[in-house]
Amino acid sequence: MLERTRARRQALQILYQRDITGQSVADILASGTYNAEDGEPSTYCQELALGTEREQGPVDAEIEATSQHWSLMRMPFVDRNILRLAVYEILFEPEVPHSVAINEAVEMAKVYGGDDSSKFVNGVLGRIAQLKTGRDPGDDDAVSSADADTGSSTGPDDDGESDGEGV
Repeated sequence: MLERTRARRQALQILYQRDITGQSVADILASGTYNAEDGEPSTYCQELALGTEREQGPVDAEIEATSQHWSLMRMPFVDRNILRLAVYEILFEPEVPHSVAINEAVEMAKVYGGDDSSKFVNGVLGRIAQLKTGRDPGDDDAVSSADADTGSSTGPDDDGESDGEGV
């Protein structure tokens, strides 16, 4: 698994834990109560989790405005946090192409969500990206090599090291 993909999955797990326990992301990180199966949370994981928590107001407002007939509290915990993480990247991480944030979120929804989660996540995020840019998310310019971790190549991670794993 590539570094940014791993960071996003770890951030999702931390946000899910936060939703369930009510602990802050900072407390979860400081206490070490996160799932360390994938190792220590990377700097990017921490930035994503802390940033998503910090910007939760505007992130949640964007999701609420876009997800028709679904309030945030009605959404499954996993779907809600996948959306929060991806919307945070779309709104507050300008170096991440929208298509990458969406593709990563859809892949997480396939793994961690219910039967229809990936379609729901794709629809909500696609609409948000379209509203933010005025064009389809698939129209993003070339994906930077640091974020091109949704493909199946065995190229280098963000740190330049090849991990020999395809996604």
